[in-house]
Formats: sequence, C-alpha cells, structure tokens
Amino acid sequence: MIWIAVDAMGGDSAPAHIVDGALAAVRHFDVGVLLVGPEATLEQEVDRHLGVDRSRVRIVHADDVVDMEEAPASALRRKPAASIKVAAEQVVNGAASGLFSAGHTGAVVMAAYGAFGMLPGVGRPALAASLPTRGRPAILLDVGASADCRPQHLLQFAVMGSLYARVVFDIEQPRVGLLSNGSEASKGNELTRAAYKLIEHANVNFVGNIEGHHLFSGGADVVVCDGFTGNTVLKGSEGLVELTADLLRDELSATVPMRMGSLLMRRALRHFSTKIDYSEYGGAPLLGVGGVAIVGHGRSSPKAVRNAVAMAYRFAEGGFLKRLEHETMTMTGTQS
Repeated sequence: MIWIAVDAMGGDSAPAHIVDGALAAVRHFDVGVLLVGPEATLEQEVDRHLGVDRSRVRIVHADDVVDMEEAPASALRRKPAASIKVAAEQVVNGAASGLFSAGHTGAVVMAAYGAFGMLPGVGRPALAASLPTRGRPAILLDVGASADCRPQHLLQFAVMGSLYARVVFDIEQPRVGLLSNGSEASKGNELTRAAYKLIEHANVNFVGNIEGHHLFSGGADVVVCDGFTGNTVLKGSEGLVELTADLLRDELSATVPMRMGSLLMRRALRHFSTKIDYSEYGGAPLLGVGGVAIVGHGRSSPKAVRNAVAMAYRFAEGGFLKRLEHETMTMTGTQS
C-alpha cells in the first residue's frame, strides 16, 4: 500500500474539501492517506463519510497551521507542529511516500525543501503547472517556487520539465521553449539570453524562445521561466479563464433563443469547461526536491484534491523521483 500524507488544514475550504477529496482518492485508487491536522476535528470530518475503508485512512495529529498572511520561514520556526511540517515529516520517516498540500505555497515549498533537501544536480525547486492549449496541455515552470533564478537553474527546469512531460503526458520528445519577449535568441533580459545559450546545447528538444501570445498555442510542450514571471503569468491566465467563462455564461443565458442554443451546445461546453478546469490536473508537482510533493491551488475543490493525491500516488508508484534524479545528474551534471 502506498500512503500519501495530506495536509488536511491547508486550503481555503480546509478541512472539509481536503478530507472529501482525500477520501475520494481512497475510494477510486489503490492508495492510503494520512490526514494531518487536529485529531478531533479530522475524526469528525471522516465520520461524515459512511462506508469509508478506515484501514486506508489514518489521522496524524498536528496542532498548528501556517496562515496565508504569515511569512513562511518564521511561521515554520515558530510552529514546529504546523500541519504542513508534520505532513512532510511523515514522508521523511517512511510513513508516507508523498505529500500533498493546498496551503500556503511558500510554507509548502520551504517545508518540503527542509525535510527532503534537493536532488543532486538541482539548485532550485520548480513548481510545474499544466496550461490548456489548442492541443494537449503544456507545462509551465517555475510558477512560484523560485522567484530569483540564475541561467543554470532555468536549464535544470528545462530538463525536469521535459521528463515530467514524458512521464505524465507520454510525449516522446517534448518541445521545450524559453519564455521571452521575442522569438530571436538575442531577445529577453540578461537571464533569458544566458539561459538560451545553456538550453540550446542541452540534451532536450529546444525550440527556442516562446512569446507570451504563443504560450497557449501549443507551440511548446514545456515552457521555462523564473518563478516570479511564471506565477504572474499563471495568475493572469486564471483570471482570464474565469472572465471568459463568466462572459460565456452571461451571453448564453441572456435571451430565450440563446438559452435554447446553449442546450444544443451542452456537450461542447462541457468539453470546453474540462479543458480549462485546473481541478482536472489536481496540483503542481514541486520538482527538484528529494521527495514527492504536490502543491494544490488554495481554492482546491474535492475533485482537485482527489486528482492531486492520485498524482502523488502515481509518482511514488512509478519511481518518478529516481528517474528525475538520474536525468538531472546525467544532463546537467552537478550544477547548482
């Protein structure tokens, strides 16, 4: 049995949505979950689910939680019994094979880094988010783990992202692009120009620079950038998707003929919603640390939590971490 440690107190709707999603994963996959948080509270949440297999659900007590407005480093020092820290410790001591949290992203990254350390050959961790395109999803990294990067870090992100695309989306030769403000190699800032020279000589399928307006066109399977840029792009994209969905709903419900037309378009609308729904992917893996860690959106629904736990399970079962360590050491040496 593969067990995944779940920070049950992380997220805007914790613990209810987190527990709901984690127990849904138990029902649908061959996985066990360690729910980390206040024992009495979590017992009440689990008791709401009749017929759950309690042999695959364990509760690990943790008194505290890192709040979203807290500075992660100081909060983790002041709160040694914070749920995210205790969850990471379950992986270190062998009780779990992976970690999921939808809590404070900075605290999750720091807790995972502190507990697992970094893989050999990797200097900075990267969060890899899935973006919808006209074809198959694209991977954008980093989207928030490492705001300040050096060129060799972007090279490492390219290597890790390429392996992630091969494993998760079964792409034999993922096309890797570098996010910049122009397609020419000379475009970009000092960081991207230097990273371009490193990535073009690496053993990845590098297709050059990708401009922002081509990010969703499907021209690259993996797009690399620093965490500050990636997080800004991701949040802007989420806002645009929400606006588009709201405008579409408003237009389709404006008049009786439009409402009738929306009924005829129901299948297409469902397909559209699925393609842009972040919960389909569950969470973003934190690549580069020496353990399986999946970071969820703060607004994670039970569906998103279920899929994130399933992702952690697949990574643990498939030996993804060892493959990633081998790839990074082979393709980047021990740069940091």
